[in-house]
Amino acid sequence: MAGSSLGIIYRITTWGESHGAGLGVVVDGCPAGLPLSENDIQLYLDRRKPGQSRITTPRKEADAVEILSGVFEGKTTGAPISLLVRNTSQRSGDYSEIAASYRPGHADYTFDQKYGFRDYRGGGRSSGRETIGRVAAGAIAAKVLLEFGIKLSAYTRSIGPISIDPDRFDQTAIAETPTCMPDRDASALAEKYLSDCMSRYDSSGGVIECVIDGVPAGLGDPVFEKLDANLAKALMSIGAVKAVEIGDGVEVSTRNGSTNNDPFRIEDGKIVKASNHAGGILGGISDGSRIVLRAHVKPTPSIFSPQDTVNRDGEEIRISIKGRHDPVIVPRAVVVVESMAAITLLDALLVNASAKMDHLKLIYKN
Repeated sequence: MAGSSLGIIYRITTWGESHGAGLGVVVDGCPAGLPLSENDIQLYLDRRKPGQSRITTPRKEADAVEILSGVFEGKTTGAPISLLVRNTSQRSGDYSEIAASYRPGHADYTFDQKYGFRDYRGGGRSSGRETIGRVAAGAIAAKVLLEFGIKLSAYTRSIGPISIDPDRFDQTAIAETPTCMPDRDASALAEKYLSDCMSRYDSSGGVIECVIDGVPAGLGDPVFEKLDANLAKALMSIGAVKAVEIGDGVEVSTRNGSTNNDPFRIEDGKIVKASNHAGGILGGISDGSRIVLRAHVKPTPSIFSPQDTVNRDGEEIRISIKGRHDPVIVPRAVVVVESMAAITLLDALLVNASAKMDHLKLIYKN
């Protein structure tokens, strides 16, 4: 199976299945000398683990990370960092009834068409648990980025028809509400909406927003390695994401250049923009202002309501999907979006080190 790796210098390779012995990631390209402990990574994994509220799957997993290589005496060595999270709460029998049928909204059919074989226990490689490796690698990337003053913050912007009010933005609420919304009033409304979805054996989608501050101008390249293109690819690689916006996103298609362009000006002797419709990226290269991303997440496809489908014998059937599933994916995917953005940004930062002779001279000066 190709396609389990991402990145040029900071390169990650995830491995494992939802109901296998465990999942993990191998991280290449992390600079030596970074203080790193399992707790640094666990803080991120705890944000995505299941069973933390009524609106997440009741599957109970500690998602405890183990560092197998690449760290010695509390610091990275420059060698590949191998991370493992063991599965401890598999209930593969929940999936026995759908072993020969194709769940609507899942990758069952396409997986069968590509490989002629699939691990039906929770989706195997196409399961949301694959994101454990991404989050673990993202925790490391975010720690490196923080050394350069680059900070990422992702949160739930909307669930179904309920959206946050920017005037009520509360950073602390992201970690304190079960929806990961930075607006407590909107979170309460979203929880009521999700309760209604659950009573109807249905699910909901939503939008995750990620803002990144402190990114210097000059990251990314103008053709095939555009920063916005790579960020979009990273976010679109998350299984439930169906669309990505950067800056004002789809709204720009309704505007004129006179209203959409961001004017430049001088502030405290530095070049800045008067607005940020572009979302911090121009021509595929960061412009030094805040980067703004949005990921649109589809409703959880695993629902108990009866759905029409077919089986491998070509028979039309109706199924109700059993097992333990999230009524909404969005809150647990917030940290996944943040992690994928961190991975992409760190890779761009490292690649950019060779963009100028001046950079190389600073590194290798006598």
